[in-house]
Amino acid sequence: MSIKSISTNIGKALLINAFFMLISTGISIYNGFDPGFTPLFISFLVTVITGTFPFIFVKKSERTTLQSGFLTIVLSWLLSFIFGMLPYVLWGGEFTLVNAWFESVSGYTTTGSTILQNIEALPKSLLFWRSSTHFIGGLGVIVFLLMILPDSSPAKLRLTHLELSSLSKEGYRYKTSTVTKVMVSVYIGLTMVEALLLWAAGMTLFDAVNHAFSTVATGGFSTKNTSIMYFDSVAIDIIITVFMALSAMHFGVIYAIIAKRSFKPLKNPVSRYYFGVIAICSVLITFSLIAQGGYDSWGRAILDSTFQTVSYLTTTGFGQADNAAWPLLANTVLLFTALHCGCAGSTTGGIKADRMYIALKAIQGDFLKRLHPSSLFRTRIGGKVINDNTVSSVFLYIVLYILIIFISFTILLICGVEIGDAFSGTISSLGNVGPGTGTIGTMGNFSGFSPMVKFIFTIDMFLGRVEIFPILIVTSMIFKRQK
Repeated sequence: MSIKSISTNIGKALLINAFFMLISTGISIYNGFDPGFTPLFISFLVTVITGTFPFIFVKKSERTTLQSGFLTIVLSWLLSFIFGMLPYVLWGGEFTLVNAWFESVSGYTTTGSTILQNIEALPKSLLFWRSSTHFIGGLGVIVFLLMILPDSSPAKLRLTHLELSSLSKEGYRYKTSTVTKVMVSVYIGLTMVEALLLWAAGMTLFDAVNHAFSTVATGGFSTKNTSIMYFDSVAIDIIITVFMALSAMHFGVIYAIIAKRSFKPLKNPVSRYYFGVIAICSVLITFSLIAQGGYDSWGRAILDSTFQTVSYLTTTGFGQADNAAWPLLANTVLLFTALHCGCAGSTTGGIKADRMYIALKAIQGDFLKRLHPSSLFRTRIGGKVINDNTVSSVFLYIVLYILIIFISFTILLICGVEIGDAFSGTISSLGNVGPGTGTIGTMGNFSGFSPMVKFIFTIDMFLGRVEIFPILIVTSMIFKRQK
């Protein structure tokens, strides 16, 4: 294991964070040295010095091994959480040490849960930093790191394999270096286009950029206390709904649509399944709102149900209506979407549509085998046979995911959390969705929980963002070294 390689690569990740802190400091200066200047500038100095340290004292970086790659990913995330909370801690206010940790983890993992009761009390520079943690974490610290690693480095291949799921990699069909370019170009392109459209629709440029950061990262941090409801604009609602849906798609599909100037890539079965789930869940919630939710207008019910369905399914978590007042059926469907989530190869967390689709196809195939024992059935997606190892891996991940939900839910109950908040909070945190239902719904926050409960939620966020397996592998490596 190469300690030198790990330290220099983590140093690069920290310098990326320092760069966005510097931009936030510049925003403070532009706004007349608002109160966020000192916390951000001190945080920038601490982060840039720490990030530069390995380049000064580590003379030669060794080749990155597979073990080093795993540790680089986990440590880059953890140290980003720690350095990312510095501006909050130095600012004070609602940011106790635990609250600052929670907000930082929620930002980088693009969960979007918040402990803030008055978001608008923060200066613009700190609001921008808060949204920047979404932007950094959206593609993952490691993807930004891959941008600056030399193409000839063996770490390029290894780190790409660790950051992206096998389902995601299968869809790109590009070389490792091209995968990074595809992800980054689509990510930045979507962000720029959405920011311009939101600006044109009536947001200020500052709000438009912040909400574009949150949307494309599928994060959900807003600059307003009432989230998207504040703007009370059908045009803004529609723009954000569209970009949330796009941001949770496989980035390789979006890139192929643009490159080929054709919508044929959308015909792949996973994309059809993804949009089918959105349509079915939106219809169910619409009828629930009309029948039980007190909605008189079909147009309003359709808009609200579609927005919140897409918001939860894509793990963005923006609030355009207060789901605490919605019927039980509507909130149950929302929790299903929070468990399901978007596609592999995007910025979403959760189980993901790809795994859900493969699992359903495998169950269908097994059922047909039992009906016709003499026939040979294989799991296929788009005419391509999915091997048994992939199917087993999918079911293993889903079982682990549900097991973590059960363990976290049980611990929260022991900590005295109300059953509804414990269940929806666990699902939303592990899925990186943000809001749950009830008191922690779209218009709620996590400020009322104890420090221990908040810490448990942040563990769920981290596991959901890194996709469980890297954490298990690193933990296994640590225990093996201790033996």
